[in-house]
Amino acid sequence: MILYHGTNKAFDTIDLTKSKPNKDFGQGFYLSREYSQAMEMAKTKFDQIKTGFPTVLTYEVDEQQMNQLKVLRFDAYTFEWAQFILMNRRNDTDKPMHDYDIVYGPIANDKVGVQLWKFENQMIDLETFTRNLHRMEGITFQYFFGTERAIKLLKKL
Repeated sequence: MILYHGTNKAFDTIDLTKSKPNKDFGQGFYLSREYSQAMEMAKTKFDQIKTGFPTVLTYEVDEQQMNQLKVLRFDAYTFEWAQFILMNRRNDTDKPMHDYDIVYGPIANDKVGVQLWKFENQMIDLETFTRNLHRMEGITFQYFFGTERAIKLLKKL
């Protein structure tokens, strides 16, 4: 399987300590199966930092090897997915909130972020939150590689 990572500068070695904490699935290395999605992330990072240039790095990974690791998979927006996202985003420690090597699931984009915020601030109840998630269109997915075991499976092309 081919995966893409969007960034503002090319690099050869993945260093998990350089990853930002409090992301959707925790501190880790995020990739996409969609080149265009990775390029959008690269442009966003470049716009935020104003150094380098939008860059997409390409990796190959063996799915059979991936499945030998501890993997969590969310195939749609669900309440369990939202709980997992909130748990990771709220983490105020330097320790991971889970022990998965790889997590696959939807990205909490701006539209989803609004629903998460409304739910967290008790503006909508669980039933409304879940119903709103199921109505979301244009789901984009991401892969999280959060351990050295997982990173070792990625072969840069």
